[in-house]
Amino acid sequence: MTGVRVGDSIIFGSAWGTPELRAIFDEIGRTRGWLEVLAVLAETQAAFGLIPERAAARAATACRAVAVDQPFLDEVAAGYEASGHSFVGLLDAVAARCEGDGGEWLCFGATVQDITDTWLMTALHLSRESIAVDLAGVEAGLVRLARAHRNTVMAGRTHGQVGLPITFGFKAAGWLAEVRRHRQRLDEVGTRMGIGQLSGGVGSVASMGPRGLEVQAAFLGALGLRPPDISWTSSRDVLAEWCGVLTLITATADRVGHEVYTLQRPEIGELVEGFVEGTVGSITMPHKRNPERSEHMGTLARVVRHDSALVTESLVHEGERDGRSWKVEWQAIPGATLAAAKAVRLLGELVDTLRVVPERMLVNLEAAAGAIASERVMLALAPGVGRRTAHRLVHEAAMVGASAGISVRDAILGSAAITAALDTARLTEILDAPPDTGACAAMIDRLLAGEA
Repeated sequence: MTGVRVGDSIIFGSAWGTPELRAIFDEIGRTRGWLEVLAVLAETQAAFGLIPERAAARAATACRAVAVDQPFLDEVAAGYEASGHSFVGLLDAVAARCEGDGGEWLCFGATVQDITDTWLMTALHLSRESIAVDLAGVEAGLVRLARAHRNTVMAGRTHGQVGLPITFGFKAAGWLAEVRRHRQRLDEVGTRMGIGQLSGGVGSVASMGPRGLEVQAAFLGALGLRPPDISWTSSRDVLAEWCGVLTLITATADRVGHEVYTLQRPEIGELVEGFVEGTVGSITMPHKRNPERSEHMGTLARVVRHDSALVTESLVHEGERDGRSWKVEWQAIPGATLAAAKAVRLLGELVDTLRVVPERMLVNLEAAAGAIASERVMLALAPGVGRRTAHRLVHEAAMVGASAGISVRDAILGSAAITAALDTARLTEILDAPPDTGACAAMIDRLLAGEA
């Protein structure tokens, strides 16, 4: 294992983030990112006459040429331990590789937070783009499911019990609506992201000289970022918002996964997660075919929720910089971003390979033995006896039937109070009518009509 967190594991790391984002946030990717920010800073400052051009070129060359390998990382780590400062080890290691006086001008007038916040925003920009692409794929898959199963009847369940008929397309369309809103949220938060940081010690940009805001704009522009309207060293709401959006997205993945997890139970058998050849469910029970994607999305969503809560704690800063709050982000934001990216990718795979079993849906609906018609019976009784009385009569019949071990259908037909209010022929017609899914199909059509 290359790190303390399981996401850093050579063996298990692939389960906790996508390959693209792991390459951005791992030790090597992050360090290279910081070094590129330092190189661009030196070049920009030289262009404005803040540091010597030759020294800036040497510093930038060293930053880009350094081999970020284990010996280099060990050297940086030793420098950190000796100094107790998060950047001294890195700056010393790069300076030692600079020609002439290049190392003297590294990170001139900038703080650690200038470098790390700026890198973080470039990393999150790439992350947002990657997650947005995968989420678009999830949306397309859910559109297909909603359309294909517009009329596939199944039991709608409340409190874990059979309620009334719906269609599976209706359920998939509900997931689809959430995913569409998440895509909008990703776009919206993107308008507030993409801003870098070059503010100096207390955010005043004084160390960049009289043209400080011009230096800031040129530096950030070279990195593909926008200058902020005002320094945000102690304003972390955008980062908390990012994590909040990830929380919402992964909660949907968790909800979908939990539904599949439950409906795949052999005694229900209405959905089956796509099987990957070679997958082993259990080393002791060879028959097991576990809903691995569905289950792991729930695990990842919990990680995101807790990391997001940690970032929310960092909203409260003291003064213009507060390490207690700010450094929490170093742990929580990469963890939340990686877990969310993996959860969305798994959700896409789940949706694309999900097997729907309509015949089991019908069997389970029929097993309710008339229960799904109880509402229709109540509504038919109501004009004659009132809604409350109608509810009481059907409820009492159902409870008597449950105690006697007979079906809801037979219990309703056997209720003298009900048959006195509604003739048996009409009751039988209601009880034996095809399942009524109400406006499920119409709502699916309405949602799909808004398809991009």
